[in-house]
Amino acid sequence: MHPDQPSRLAAERAIEVHHPTPIPPAVPMAAPLAHMQPGHVPAVASVVLPDGRVVTGYAITHTQPEPVAPKPAVSRTAVNVALGGIGFLAVCGGLLLLTTFIAALAALVQQLIILAAVIFGGWIAAQVFSASGHQGATTVNIRKAVIKRNHFHR
Repeated sequence: MHPDQPSRLAAERAIEVHHPTPIPPAVPMAAPLAHMQPGHVPAVASVVLPDGRVVTGYAITHTQPEPVAPKPAVSRTAVNVALGGIGFLAVCGGLLLLTTFIAALAALVQQLIILAAVIFGGWIAAQVFSASGHQGATTVNIRKAVIKRNHFHR
């Protein structure tokens, strides 16, 4: 049988719950011989768990936190000056980012114009230097023209 599984005998047995019984307060002694114990001994609570174990402990009263000390008053002028300084710094940072963005955008436009010029210039150069054999073209093969003019036929 596994220890986590209850036995059939434990399941048949009724569950008993023990309610804590408070201990009466101790009677103070007339003449203490040693350090005095507190006048009230906390109550001991015992609880029987479903598996038969008994748990015993003291009831703990929660301590109240100490009150928070009041904060000194801050003048409205000091608050307004601080908020104005924060706002001014935020505006300066925004303007710096804006000018950086504008400069980057201008550089991008400049590079796009240069790219378009290079592509268009390459297209024009390909049209000029192509040997496609157009009859009315302004470019001719110099060597062929000289040979034809001097009638050096092969």
